[in-house]
Amino acid sequence: MANEGGIQATIEASPDEIYDIELEHSLLEANEKLAKENRALLDQHGTTAIDFMGAIGSGKTTLIAKLVEKLKDKMGVAVFNGDATTSNDADAIAKQNVPVVQIATINGCHLDANLVGKGLRKIDIDKVKLLFIENIGNLICPAEFPLGSKARVVVVSVTEGPWMVRKHPHMFLGAQLVVINKIDMAKAMEVSVEDLASDVHKLKPDIKVIPTSCKTGEGIEKVAAALLAV
Repeated sequence: MANEGGIQATIEASPDEIYDIELEHSLLEANEKLAKENRALLDQHGTTAIDFMGAIGSGKTTLIAKLVEKLKDKMGVAVFNGDATTSNDADAIAKQNVPVVQIATINGCHLDANLVGKGLRKIDIDKVKLLFIENIGNLICPAEFPLGSKARVVVVSVTEGPWMVRKHPHMFLGAQLVVINKIDMAKAMEVSVEDLASDVHKLKPDIKVIPTSCKTGEGIEKVAAALLAV
């Protein structure tokens, strides 16, 4: 398949493909196995996949769009967009003329390695050096389901309030990078960016935390550099 812009495929999960957090441990093990297979395929082709996790409204899509804009002329970039039903986010990124695969979970609360594996078969992976996977907006379920990515990024925003890190610690323990987004609104929301970063470092002292504003562009270059160094 040519590495052309626009949404290249839409993948929908059938009922027996949606792995819920309440299901048996054996299914978690099956997901882990598929994630390792995805990672092996990505490594074989020299492709680095980054899993973006965060709540609805944290700014994952806009952040990914900014990163695509910054990096697409330097290397092959593709995006998998996970969404419960709509393709709005994928449509927005596809306008940048990069390969996009829309993964519709049909109200599922997270992506899983099976769906990502199907997505990998829809792109010309030899032409993709950096793959951004936008997970479903959720701060609980995605943490349990590795996808085969080389790194995981958690995006939180000051608009979510001052306690988001403390309320969802598990999300941060498996991440390599935390982005504190929408810092241009911190004063209006009466939320301390420094306190959020401190909460993250109390959970995982060595994790990298980058404050960003997609509106002003602050921190975007640092995020791009951190991902290229993965």
